Amino acid sequence: MTGSPPWGEDWFGTAAHAGRELWRGVEAQHRVATMRLVDSLQDLELLEQLLESSKPPLPRESRGLHYLLATPFRYAAPWPSRFRWPHESGAWYGADEPRTVAAELAYWRWRFLLDSDGLVQEQLVTEYTFLQARFAGRELDLTMPPWASRRHLWRDPQDYTACHRLAHRVRGDARLSIAALRYESARREFAACEVVFSAVNLTLAAPNAQQTWVCKTTRDLVLFTREREALEFRP
Repeated sequence: MTGSPPWGEDWFGTAAHAGRELWRGVEAQHRVATMRLVDSLQDLELLEQLLESSKPPLPRESRGLHYLLATPFRYAAPWPSRFRWPHESGAWYGADEPRTVAAELAYWRWRFLLDSDGLVQEQLVTEYTFLQARFAGRELDLTMPPWASRRHLWRDPQDYTACHRLAHRVRGDARLSIAALRYESARREFAACEVVFSAVNLTLAAPNAQQTWVCKTTRDLVLFTREREALEFRP
């Protein structure tokens, strides 16, 4: 990383303690796939044990957490995300509202469909669990001044260079004591998202709020539905 960073060192002084109720969406399709492989409860328990033993060990700080909170910290994915380099330790992404979660997921489902030659003319139907969690810790809010003056960098739809550079600084400098970044969604204008870098700053909301959404993806639109709600996105 060369050149001057797109922020001033004094900007980090705006970090402050925050408490947030955040939503995250996780694909639930694995339940159906697992059930297709077993014929009894004993088989199911054995299969789950085998699957668990094949996974990387949970970081110490993630042990005892609900798996939907702990899983993102378990894996170092080979592809990047907005505030995480490839193969870097995990980060937990959430948003203030379920609609924002759906907008973010819709974009990536659509991208997956278009990038798959055998699927581009098909439709994909998947099920998601939306889970609400509570964040508490020191937060840097990129939607507020002076960080908001670089809004075009933090929500660039394709280029994550500035975001990676900032996350690297925050995660690598213990003196800053910043556990999360708050930022504007690139897929839903003016909607707030949060990336949390440490599992110790997350707990399940009480009561544990969950929603089940069904997602239908075609090359022209992505549709999320639950009960009497429907959200349509046209990438």
